[in-house]
Order: sequence, then C-alpha cells, then structure tokens
Amino acid sequence: MSAAQSTRPKDGSEPGLSTPPPPPPPPPPEKLTGAHQFYSTISEPVIAAFCAGGMAGAVSRTVVSPLERLKILFQVQSAGREAYKLSVGKALVKMWKEEGWRGFMRGNGTNCIRIVPYSAVQFGSYNFYKKHFFERHSGDSLTALSRLTCGGLAGITSVTFTYPLDIVRTRLSIQSASFAELGEKPKKLPGMWQTMTTMYKTEGGIRAVYRGIVPTVAGVAPYVGLNFMTYEFVRQYLTLEGEQNPGAGRKLIAGAVSGAVAQTCTYPFDVLRRRFQINTMSGMGYQYKSLPDAVRVIVTQEGVKGLYKGIVPNLLKVAPSMASSWLSFELCRDFLVSLKPAEEEPLLQ
Repeated sequence: MSAAQSTRPKDGSEPGLSTPPPPPPPPPPEKLTGAHQFYSTISEPVIAAFCAGGMAGAVSRTVVSPLERLKILFQVQSAGREAYKLSVGKALVKMWKEEGWRGFMRGNGTNCIRIVPYSAVQFGSYNFYKKHFFERHSGDSLTALSRLTCGGLAGITSVTFTYPLDIVRTRLSIQSASFAELGEKPKKLPGMWQTMTTMYKTEGGIRAVYRGIVPTVAGVAPYVGLNFMTYEFVRQYLTLEGEQNPGAGRKLIAGAVSGAVAQTCTYPFDVLRRRFQINTMSGMGYQYKSLPDAVRVIVTQEGVKGLYKGIVPNLLKVAPSMASSWLSFELCRDFLVSLKPAEEEPLLQ
C-alpha cells in the first residue's frame, strides 16, 4: 500500500482537506423581558385607548368641576324651589361664599373615581367594537352610522359598569347645598362609601344603586354615539390636505363642537336621570312613578324648559370639558402606541 493510500481519510475526501462541521442549531427564541412585554401590551390600540380614556376623563372633569356641580343643583330643583334660581355667575358666587373651594370640588373625588373607569371603558370599548365588528379590513373607513352605533354600545357598556358611583356622586353633590327643604345640614357629611352603603341598606338593595339607569342609558347611548361620530367627522374635516392629524388647537375645536352637539340633543335625558337618582330623598318635592310620568309632571309643572334646567352651565362646561378630554385622550393614546417595540430590535434575555 502506498503512502498516499495510507493517508487517505476513510470517508474518501482528499488528504489535507477537512470536512467543515455542520452549522450549529439556531438558538432558541429569546424570551421577552418584562419591560418588553409591558410596552408591547400597553401599546395595543384597544388597551392604549382604555388607559388614555381614563386619563382624559379625570382631566376633563376636574377642569369643569364647579360648573358640573352647579348643573346638578339646577337640575334637581322642582317647581316652587328657588334656592339656586340664579344666574350662573351669581350661583357660583353663592356656592363659593357658603362652601368655599370645597363647594366647587364637592363630589369631584367621587366623580373622578367614577369617571376614570367610565371613560376608560367608554374609549376602550368604542375602539374594541370598531375594530372587531366594523373594521373588517385594516384601514377601513367607518360610516357615520357605524360610528354612531359603536359609540352607543360603548356608552351602554360604560354606564352599566359605573352607574352606582354616578348616583352616589349626585347625592354628594346636593347634600351640602343650601336647600331649605332638606333640613339642617349635618355637621359631618357622609362620604362616598357610607352613602352607597346607606342607600343599599335602606332604599332597596341593588335596585337602589341602579335607580334611574333606564333614562341614563336612554340618554347616554345617543349622547356617546353622537359625541364620537361628530368628533371624528369634525376632526377629519379640520385635517388639512397632506396632514395625518390636525394640530392641538383644531383637536380642541373638534372636541368642543362634538360635546356641544351631543349634549344639546340629549340633555332632557340627563335631567330625568338626576331626578330619578334622588327620587326617594325626602323634601325634594317629587316622587315619579315612571319615565313617562316624570316627563308629564315636569312639563305640566315647569313647562318644556323644565327638561332643560341647568343647560346653560352645562353648555359652558361642555366645551372645555370635551375639548380637554379629546385632546388629552389623543396625546396619551399616541404616546402609549409609540411605546411599541420595533420588530427589528434584538430582544434581550
């Protein structure tokens, strides 16, 4: 056997040439870090809308808290009761003199506790319904009717989850006001949970904390639907050619217009809601049997304008309220969506 033959490898390859080793198996997919998972989740459109909606609600209600409370005080006065039959300016002065800054903010803590989940569920469910039931393909443009429907469903969803806090907020808003019919004010006013517990125990259980929900849903569904539909229409109209989004000033205008349109169209339902929420309180002068009965009594005793009591402070508050709500919602939502990790970025262990 020759030397060349003796040195030939057994696998038949030429001497001096080594067979390259097989490539290593691909590394296992790297696990997402906790921070990466958080940013990926929080940037999802529906979740971002949910979180931004909560922020928007808290901002908007705090901005207009004095006018919100004044609207309620106007709404709950029946015929012959004139404690707050004043102009908006004089009523605000009266509230300040009698109760100070606390009077302006009375019920706002409960309102914010209510409005954060309410607004979060509203914006989040609107985006959920829009994405899963109406936008069949990415980039689809919704019709006005689709937006109205999504908004109505979102309003019903949010009211159902948060209504007990709304009725407690109404009670807290009026119990410290100077209504002579309510008698002498207690030295220490009950808080949110005490009020809710008392209502539950003494006024009929779960029905007590959901009293007035029928006129509420009847008003909220078209209100929210009109709000979302009008805002998206006006926002699109104010977006200049070549722009993806309008500027902050135009977003504020769109929010103010949408709120004013929606509130004006649905305001009588809001008055009925407030009346039913305090229907069992002694001294307020009414005990309505049903929704038609309430409309009949109010129109008979107070005229059609009785269904629009408090609309002036309501319209004064709705422009800054909805403008700040929509602007803060969009800013917060866009920020959260921008946190989405880029797909090409390497994931750390």
